[in-house]
Amino acid sequence: MERTRQITVIQTAAILVSTIIGVGVLPLPLFAVRAADSAAPLVTLLGMLVASLGLMLVTWLGKRFSDKTIIRYSEEIIGKWPAWLGSAAIIGFFAVLTSLAAREFGEVVVTSVLKTTPVEVTVIVMLILAAISTRNTITTFAYIHTFYFPLLLVPGILIVALSLKNAEVINLQPIWASGVYEIAKGSMTIAALFQGAFILSMVIPSMRSPQRAMKASVWGMIIAGGLYVIIVTAAVSVFGAEEIKNLLWPTLELAKATSLPANILERLDAAFLAVWVTAVFTTLLSSYFLTIYAISQLFRLDDHKLFSFFLLPFVFVMAMLPQNIVQLYDIIENVGRIGLYITIGYPGLLLLIAIIRKKRGNRNEDQAMDESG
Repeated sequence: MERTRQITVIQTAAILVSTIIGVGVLPLPLFAVRAADSAAPLVTLLGMLVASLGLMLVTWLGKRFSDKTIIRYSEEIIGKWPAWLGSAAIIGFFAVLTSLAAREFGEVVVTSVLKTTPVEVTVIVMLILAAISTRNTITTFAYIHTFYFPLLLVPGILIVALSLKNAEVINLQPIWASGVYEIAKGSMTIAALFQGAFILSMVIPSMRSPQRAMKASVWGMIIAGGLYVIIVTAAVSVFGAEEIKNLLWPTLELAKATSLPANILERLDAAFLAVWVTAVFTTLLSSYFLTIYAISQLFRLDDHKLFSFFLLPFVFVMAMLPQNIVQLYDIIENVGRIGLYITIGYPGLLLLIAIIRKKRGNRNEDQAMDESG
């Protein structure tokens, strides 16, 4: 295992943004509108705040145990066997998350672009690409995300900004259009789309300045969450809530309805799909890397590469289990909400017990953190 601290705050923020922005960006407005109609932007904002809570908990734990990942320091906090159960839940959840993201990618590609290609082909190709890329060190992993970060962010913002010329503000009214229960349930669904940010629990031990991890967390969530809120706002303002309910991938339709000035490109969906494929790759890379890195940490191995191809058949089989895209999205919503217990509830429990038992990591680093504020 690579023990040198080389990852900067900017790289950490880039990892968070390019991990969060992924395959879920296409159905995002649909999930939000189903929960709250015209209040979809509010639900998205609340979902971002819920996800931010989970990320803050992971960051606080990472700063408290800055020389270990969550797999290792959980054993110090709650004991070996309870921690093993928690670690197994993390590994299993992110393996399932990887498979669902790969299947969703395959469905979009064979529906929109490669209509005669079997979905199994597109899924296995993306999984193999992710598996090969995870065989790098965690520093190289950070470089990959940093490289793709501007390629994801700039086109995404550009497409959304151009789409706003077709916006109707009345489509965003009323601001609160559903009951409290529907708003809360929708917020949990949206928060589940941010769960890739849990990768931070593996990255902090390799940061040059773990005490600055909170800064990276805040910026990562503001950028990724802000883009999500803007996408939902743009989609609802352009199409209206009732029309979005009839669209499977509203964000893709938004790109189709958007053109460059002077009609240089009458539709931006092809360019958007190219950016989206890159976003899917970086998200899959993070969830796959998190899974195999956590396994190597659990078994005290110095190299995670052993599991990169070992895990591939299991993830592929899980990806092929949903019978159709309707069942796939039902599974994604249910698994995502259940996963909040792992990505928010589990770190919250660990932090509470660590405070009660006064458990900390490296004393010298903790002092440096306190001095830096």
